[in-house]
Amino acid sequence: MSYGLSTYAYFWRLSDKAPRPLTLDEMLAETRELGGEVFQICDYPPIEGYNDAALDALRATAAGYGITLELGTRGVRPDHLARYLRIARRLGVTLVRSMLNTADHRPTPAEATALLRETVPAYAAAGVTLGLETYEQVSTDDLLSVVRGVDSPHLGVVLDPGNSVARLERPVDVIDATAPHVVNIHVKDFSFSRRDGWVGFTFAGCLLGEGLLDHRHMIDTVGPDERGVNQIVEHWLPWQGGFEETARLEDQWTRHSITTLLRSK
Repeated sequence: MSYGLSTYAYFWRLSDKAPRPLTLDEMLAETRELGGEVFQICDYPPIEGYNDAALDALRATAAGYGITLELGTRGVRPDHLARYLRIARRLGVTLVRSMLNTADHRPTPAEATALLRETVPAYAAAGVTLGLETYEQVSTDDLLSVVRGVDSPHLGVVLDPGNSVARLERPVDVIDATAPHVVNIHVKDFSFSRRDGWVGFTFAGCLLGEGLLDHRHMIDTVGPDERGVNQIVEHWLPWQGGFEETARLEDQWTRHSITTLLRSK
């Protein structure tokens, strides 16, 4: 098991709100500086436009830092997942995260199961595991029905218990239900706060250790050390009204999260 960072730990600093968005090479360099051993390139569409030479250069940069790469995308259409498998093989990636839905495709559990039965054997043959993330658009029961229906050691769950709160699923229940199938963990903390005038709540990210994520229970239940499941830092940092302050906090949260995880070894 290794600890690492995701492009979601740099959400604002690689966005179009940044005066100069960070590059993957810069994020890899910082991951190494902070002691991370894995970097997950997640929901980063430009990677689809990389030619073989660019992918080879990225792989060499990561290898030079001693960093393992992971990928992340969305959707279960076979042609799309085949494209990501090709990228994964070129980068030496063995874990690809996906989600069932996209903007233009929301398969039923039965349809998703059928599509993944068609796709997962190629992943298995390449030694690549596909992980489906827990999130509010799909109930945990439905997600697990797909994973169990495909029934392959190369298809599992990417556990991010905070995502399912919007579906009124308790994080602890999501952890307990998915634990046997978890192949990757996204680590981000979250909390509720009262809105102005005490009219409703805001559910947003917070500094790791200050919110509702029971990280100890998650680790005790999943057993990532014993099973070789990587833990990847992400954030839900709200925009702070300006780029400079948002970027400063994002950097602070990233450094705090990876340092906290490394100290827990």
